[in-house]
Amino acid sequence: MAAGSLETDEQSRIRFQLELEFVQCLANPNYLNFLAQRGYFKEKPFVSYLKYLLYWKDAEYAKYLKYPQCLHMLELLQYEHFRKELVNAQCAKFIDEQQILHWQHYSRKRMRLQQALAEQQPQNNAIGK
Repeated sequence: MAAGSLETDEQSRIRFQLELEFVQCLANPNYLNFLAQRGYFKEKPFVSYLKYLLYWKDAEYAKYLKYPQCLHMLELLQYEHFRKELVNAQCAKFIDEQQILHWQHYSRKRMRLQQALAEQQPQNNAIGK
């Protein structure tokens, strides 16, 4: 092997951090629109890089993500039609709105589940006495 082809631990750590940050940026539809408008999604090396980043879907790596919706966007970015549609600001706006609606629904559903559990706990304690 060539002397310069091996990655040091420090270089590996930095690459991990950079790729983690970039993958999470993909959760932002406005950033995707920015990339599309500047022609990044038309560049074959960039599209190949997006394919390479699919390793983040493995549980070993996904556990580090704060914004799991980025994985869905990464998956969609594998499709040329989706990449082309992102040039349209209305497409990015629609995705953004859908993410907000999903988050609101999830938050409400989670709150209802927590309330139901809290209401059941006093009943379970009374039964156990």
